[in-house]
Amino acid sequence: MSVSGRPIRVLHLLKTSVGATWALRQVRELVRLGVEVHVALPEGPLVAHYKAAGVHVHLARFDFPVQTLWRAPGIIAGLRHLVHTVQPDLIHSHFVGTTLTMRLALGRVGRIPRIFQVPGPLHLESPFFRRAELAVAGPADYWIGSCRWTCAAYQAMGVARKHVFLSYYGTDVEDFVRGRGGKLRTEPGIVPGRPIVGMVAYMYGPKWVLGQKRGLKGHEDLIDALRIVIDSGLDLQAVFVGGAWNGAHDYERRVRAYGHERLGERAVFLGTRNDVPDLYPDLDVVAHPSHSENVGGAAESLLLGVPTVATNVGGFPDVVVDGVSGWLVPPRDPPRLAAAITAAIHDPVRARVMAEHGSRRVRELFDVRVTAAQIADIYQTILSA
Repeated sequence: MSVSGRPIRVLHLLKTSVGATWALRQVRELVRLGVEVHVALPEGPLVAHYKAAGVHVHLARFDFPVQTLWRAPGIIAGLRHLVHTVQPDLIHSHFVGTTLTMRLALGRVGRIPRIFQVPGPLHLESPFFRRAELAVAGPADYWIGSCRWTCAAYQAMGVARKHVFLSYYGTDVEDFVRGRGGKLRTEPGIVPGRPIVGMVAYMYGPKWVLGQKRGLKGHEDLIDALRIVIDSGLDLQAVFVGGAWNGAHDYERRVRAYGHERLGERAVFLGTRNDVPDLYPDLDVVAHPSHSENVGGAAESLLLGVPTVATNVGGFPDVVVDGVSGWLVPPRDPPRLAAAITAAIHDPVRARVMAEHGSRRVRELFDVRVTAAQIADIYQTILSA
C-alpha cells in the first residue's frame, strides 16, 4: 500500500497501553500489509508488543482530560506538534477522548483525513455526548463503526454514507480452540451435576451522569433472571467471571451481595481470571445481558462453541441471530432472559447446533487478517477520494 511511491503512513491514537489489545492486533496486521504505522499511547505493558510488531511508538497521553480541563491546551498542542513531526497521510483514533483531542488540535477543516473507529456505541446513546462528538467533526472526518448499529446511528445523525464504513475489531480466531473441560467443575462451590449458566464480564459501576441505576453489563438482570429459572423448578449453578473495572470495587461488592441474597449458594463469583478459555467448556449457557455493547463477549463464547444468550443491543445481533446462532432478548428484561436460558438448558442439542453456526459466523467476520485488510482498503478509499 503506497501513496506517492511510499508506504501509507498512519498515526493511530490510543488512550491506553494496558487494555485495547484489539488495536494491537489490528496495527500488527496493518504493518504486515505494508502500512507505515505510528501509534501514540501512554507508557504501559503493551508498548513493548507494539514495538515488536514493527510499529513506530510515540509515548504520549492524548485522551481529552474531561476532569482536568486546565490540561487540555497542553495536550492539544502536544498532538498538533506530533502530527507536524510524523506528517501522516491519515490519523486513526480509537476512543472518544482521543478523537475529541484530534479534532480540536487540527480544526474542523483540515487537510489530513481523520478516522474515528468507534469501539462501542455507549456515547451515541446519550443525546448530549453524540451531539458533542458530532459538533467538532468536519469534512475531513470519517467513521468506522465496529458494528452495524453504530454505522446506522451515524447515518441517522446526518453523516454522509460515504464517510461511514463498517469493520469489526478482529481477533486471532485460530487461538480459540475448544478445550476438554472439567476445570471449572473443580472450583469451590460448584455442585456436581447442575447445569452451569455463566457470565464473563468485568463489573462496570453505574454511570449516574447517564441515568444508569444498574451496571452496564447487566449482572443484576441476570441474577434476577436466574431466580426466575430456579423458581420454575430448574436447578442450576450460576458462575460470574470478572471483577471490578476501573476501581468499581464498591459496586462489585454490591453485586456479590445481591447475587448471594437472591441465589444463595448457587451463585459463585470467581473474580478476575486469566484462564477464562479453560472455563468456557464447562458452561452449558453463557449470558450477555448488557444494556449497551459493541459485540462484547458474544464473539468469544460463540468462537468456543458455547450456547449464547444476549440482549438485542449494539453489535450483539451482528453475531447472535435469534433462533439461528443463539437467543436475543430485550435488555433489562429478566423474564425474557430467563425464558431464553430455560430453552437453552432444556434443549442442549439444539443449543449446541446453534452455537456451532455462531462459531462459523464469527470466524468469518472477525478474523483479524480479514478485518485489517478491510481497514487498509478503507484507507485507500479515503485517500483516493
